[in-house]
Amino acid sequence: MPPNVNGSLVRIGSRVGTTHSVKKIIAVTLGVLSAIGGFVDIGDLVASVQSGARFGLALAWVLVVGVIGICAYAEMAGRVVAVSNRPVFDLVRERLGPRVALVNLIAGYLVNLLTLAAELGGVALALRLVTGVPYLVWVPVVGLVLWLVLWGTKFETLERVFGLAGLALVVFVLAVFRLHPSWSDLGAQSVHPAPPEGETWPMYWYFAISLFASAMTPYEVFFFSSGGVEEKWGPADLPVMRSNVLVGFPLGGLMSLGLMASAAALFHPSNVQVATLGQAALPAAVALGKVGLAVAAFGFFAATFGAALETGLSSGYTVAQYFGWEWGKRVRPKQAARFHTVLLVSVLLAVLTLFTTVDPVQLTEYMLVFSAVILPLTYLPILVVANDREYLGEHVNGRLANAIGTVFLVVIVLAAVAAIPLMIATGAGG
Repeated sequence: MPPNVNGSLVRIGSRVGTTHSVKKIIAVTLGVLSAIGGFVDIGDLVASVQSGARFGLALAWVLVVGVIGICAYAEMAGRVVAVSNRPVFDLVRERLGPRVALVNLIAGYLVNLLTLAAELGGVALALRLVTGVPYLVWVPVVGLVLWLVLWGTKFETLERVFGLAGLALVVFVLAVFRLHPSWSDLGAQSVHPAPPEGETWPMYWYFAISLFASAMTPYEVFFFSSGGVEEKWGPADLPVMRSNVLVGFPLGGLMSLGLMASAAALFHPSNVQVATLGQAALPAAVALGKVGLAVAAFGFFAATFGAALETGLSSGYTVAQYFGWEWGKRVRPKQAARFHTVLLVSVLLAVLTLFTTVDPVQLTEYMLVFSAVILPLTYLPILVVANDREYLGEHVNGRLANAIGTVFLVVIVLAAVAAIPLMIATGAGG
């Protein structure tokens, strides 16, 4: 072999390795940014802002707990997908049987539907902030656009465009500093997890459960695991998946904390309660003027529309995976006609739900309670499958993952049991 051939092979191999490394870095970076922007949805917006207005930072600890919980279970779900090449819901049906999985499917789909309606309502409310046009006028328009995007846009585009656009909500983190709050008061609130004067313990725990449910909404893991199949994860992608989870979700939680802290700085000292999305945008407007309001409105739009896409897809994923249909954005719509039919029906039902004139913010509050109720049905099967050597081999949960998963499963069950009684006792936070 001529000398220059050997050298050429080395250079080609070097270029291939460099290209692979660059692609991996890009995948990690975009995945992390998407997770940050995609973490906050209408549930996080409402729960964080209302909690900050009523309790200051006395419930900030719940955000920390929720982020740890979603990281633990999303990592399990992602690992299951990367090793088995099958989505979690598909394995749940095989592992636990069709009857148990059917209960999971029905409960999950109904909560997904409420979530989808709440997200669509959030998009319409964001558009009303900008245009002044009544939000019900926007509802069918948003529903149509959502369906068209779901039908014709690639999965990677959906995930990254709206995830990155959701980063606009970092404006609320900046707003906290521009509002010049009493840092000593905020610090005292955060280290004293108790209801302030005028609030009761049942009300405190009701909002705590809502915040916890907003961080661990069921559609998140369904979307995350199915998305892993869409992106063809394998064992080599485990580091990328873990980077997305362990960096992206906590930084997304930081934006939720920014929403809470800005509301605590502006509303809590005056005992002002937040009931509309327009009020939720006020901290950014007061701190940064018209620019802050515009960025906040754009962030609301991006976060809620992106979450509507994820929720719609999750509805289709779970139904199709249960019945064994062809599904996903990786195949042409004609080949996955039943999957796309479920998407269309789900969007139509969500639009019809909003046409009952239910307040989207109030709908979100109820959605969070019902999400808390079904959390055990979502997360227990993930813990079971993540311990199954038949599927995962050497990649099953270790002692630490099982310890964290078990502790959080106990918390999830307690939240599920307490959610409805607390909703009744507090008049749904009223």
